[in-house]
Amino acid sequence: MNQSKSPPVMYLVGRRRWWPVLGGHGAKVWSRLRYPFTRRTVLQLEGVYNPKTLAREKKFVHKEPIWWALGLLALAIIPPLAGIGLDSNSLLSAAAIFLLYAAINIVWTLIIGTAGIFSLATLAVVGSAAYAGAWLSITFGLPWWGMIGVGGVVGLLAGVVIAIPATRLEGFYYALLTLGLVELCRVSVVQSKALGSATGGLYGADSYVPDSFSEMGELMLNYYACFAVMLLALLLYRVVNGQRLGRLLRAAPEKQEAFAQAIGIDFLRARIEVFLISSTALGLIGGFYASHFKGASPSLFGMDNLLLLLAMIVIGGLGTAQGAVVGTLLVVGIDKLFVDLGPMRLALIGLLMLSTVLFTRNGLFGMKAQFEAWRDRIRSQARASRSEHGGEVMPEEAVDILDKNDIAHRRFDKRTRDALKPLVTPEVLEEHRLCPRGQHSDALMRLLNYFRVAGLEDKYALLAEVPFQRYKIIAISGVRGVPPRMVDDKTYGSVDEAYHAVFLKRCQDLLES
Repeated sequence: MNQSKSPPVMYLVGRRRWWPVLGGHGAKVWSRLRYPFTRRTVLQLEGVYNPKTLAREKKFVHKEPIWWALGLLALAIIPPLAGIGLDSNSLLSAAAIFLLYAAINIVWTLIIGTAGIFSLATLAVVGSAAYAGAWLSITFGLPWWGMIGVGGVVGLLAGVVIAIPATRLEGFYYALLTLGLVELCRVSVVQSKALGSATGGLYGADSYVPDSFSEMGELMLNYYACFAVMLLALLLYRVVNGQRLGRLLRAAPEKQEAFAQAIGIDFLRARIEVFLISSTALGLIGGFYASHFKGASPSLFGMDNLLLLLAMIVIGGLGTAQGAVVGTLLVVGIDKLFVDLGPMRLALIGLLMLSTVLFTRNGLFGMKAQFEAWRDRIRSQARASRSEHGGEVMPEEAVDILDKNDIAHRRFDKRTRDALKPLVTPEVLEEHRLCPRGQHSDALMRLLNYFRVAGLEDKYALLAEVPFQRYKIIAISGVRGVPPRMVDDKTYGSVDEAYHAVFLKRCQDLLES
């Protein structure tokens, strides 16, 4: 009697795809959208195949441009609509201040992150440019666009002066020097009658807002003007950090300057160039600041403002433009929208900053890489608890391996190990001790041949400290540029004795696998 057999049940393994994917281009020519006058693509795509269905697909390599476009679109639409709908002038004012400080932090990120110069003189450059533009506008009637130009010149001159100590000082000492410059500017402004010490600042400068505008129209123009300033700061960051200067400085990170100099990179000149460009941009922002607020006040040089800027950078993530923007959004939102909390809002900012430092590696935008590293570690631990060293590939692990030859090799190696384990007997070990080199029995030769053809990763070798007198066992890393490691502190007096010690360790690893 024939019994009908039920078809085998197929289970899906591996990670499921939660995001929609693009289909392959097939026989069509793959045309990519590029930026004008460049060969850079707007969205970087790569052709991949689905390891489950083996279908051709396109994958976004970097999704940052999509998130940037959505975020900037939200900033262009949501705050003005919310301000009009709620009839809240304070919301639009806070949003404009956020955009202005975000532009300052983006440029500051070029100095700290790209150039690697820990300068705290950002507010000194912005404040000096703002005071210079406001004073010339009040005294000589300089228009608002002239204030921005004067601010750029003042920023460049201040950058030249501040950059001179950067060639001799670095790190903590340079930060102290620039912090002293900020305090010197504050004291000079507070004690100067010409700069409005009696009135609390210089006010009455020209503004880009026409006098005929209503209050809501003025707020809307202020918001979109600050939005344009932030877009220009992002463009500057993209040009400097993503082009030649940024690439040169990424090749010369901290404590690797000697290597960069050895391959012909003038990292010091590149750092000074980025610093001067950023200082000029900060001066332009300072001139716009004076036109935006129709003057300048000594609070620009205040320590509280500097600490808030540091909190914005630390919370968002040091060295990234998106971190600067998001960190500024959080800090300004807490500081300006929760005024009723009083000093408690500053404690809340400090608590957020402390939590970011304690629980993240590089701010909020370093959490993704930190989470992925934690997830991979948990997965590897789970696999290790259910598998053996040198064993076959597990189903969920096989999906992530692109080269399927590795799966076949590991399966073959597993079967070879299982066949060789019974050959490790006391008789074979004694035979190798008596004669490490020369003719051997079939069992010993099979073991030695397997050990000899093993990969270089963690392969045992001998280190001759004194030739023919003293030897030690090392393990080769198998990675170019990584030196071997010492296995233990045992010393062997002859080559044969060292050979037999290596053989015993290999046999032990084989039995434990």
